Amino acid sequence: MMVKALRAGREVAGLHVGVCNVRRYFPKHLPAIELQLDHLRIECGLPAEFWHGQPEIRDPRLSLWLISKNLIAKSFATPIPISMIPSGENSFKLEPATPHGKLTARPAHHAAS
Repeated sequence: MMVKALRAGREVAGLHVGVCNVRRYFPKHLPAIELQLDHLRIECGLPAEFWHGQPEIRDPRLSLWLISKNLIAKSFATPIPISMIPSGENSFKLEPATPHGKLTARPAHHAAS
């Protein structure tokens, strides 16, 4: 799924996931998700507003990662797409998207045991 960096004023605050992505990828009232940011895994809480018109994930560690990857548009009018790839139960891997908005990696396939 494609998401965008979220700003709060001039600061990077996290991710805007989008209402359609919330409906499709997130079980209702899920308390938290795990994000894989390169080698770092973090758990981010999801507030009740996430399912009620504010589909945002905010975390200081996520914000620092977005800044370190230069995933912040210099212009407020130019959102930079970011790939949020399901990587397990309630777990997602974040990666920069290509210039044409395509995913840079494919979701991992799990072999049946």
